[in-house]
Amino acid sequence: MKLEVQSLDASKKGSIELNDAVFDIEPRADILHRVVTWQLEKRRAPTRATRERSDVARTGKKFGRQKGGGTARHGDRRSPIFIGGGKAHGARARVFNPSLNKKVRALGLRMALSSKAKTGALVVVDALDINESKTKLLAAQIQSLGFGPKVLVVDGDAVNENFALASSNLVGIDVLPALGANVYDILKHDTLVLTRAAVEKLEARLNG
Repeated sequence: MKLEVQSLDASKKGSIELNDAVFDIEPRADILHRVVTWQLEKRRAPTRATRERSDVARTGKKFGRQKGGGTARHGDRRSPIFIGGGKAHGARARVFNPSLNKKVRALGLRMALSSKAKTGALVVVDALDINESKTKLLAAQIQSLGFGPKVLVVDGDAVNENFALASSNLVGIDVLPALGANVYDILKHDTLVLTRAAVEKLEARLNG
């Protein structure tokens, strides 16, 4: 697959040949769903268990008479109605650590990249080099390029510092290094912007 390469000032920078094994495979909804579900569940924090009647350190002695006291009957001070008693129907400890085969995860990433390429939502730029980290100037450049309202920009090993600073205040623009490219972020953005360095890194990572 051949794609034109642009620059941030909307000028043409030639073309690039994309690897069909990474950018031109048929997406499958079931694979993408499995990977996104795994990602969202993986990032959930574990929950802490609350202490119930059997967990609190209080005496088990019956503290009042069964009859004749004029009050309700109680067995011990661990009851949830007393201060310091155990929690009724408390939260259970849960650890979210799902597993998904590496081959399926890599396949899902290739399918996410291919889905953007097939719908025309994939843009390749030469580099993210800008002279100064001015948000206003970068916003004007991005508007002239005609990207969608939500844009994911993926760079090479590290994101260009000036570009990262200038884009940090722009709503709808997220920036990642190539190592951080993932299915969920790619699918939830309208436009995927890759640099030449990002294309090389992704092809090396996914073509093995």
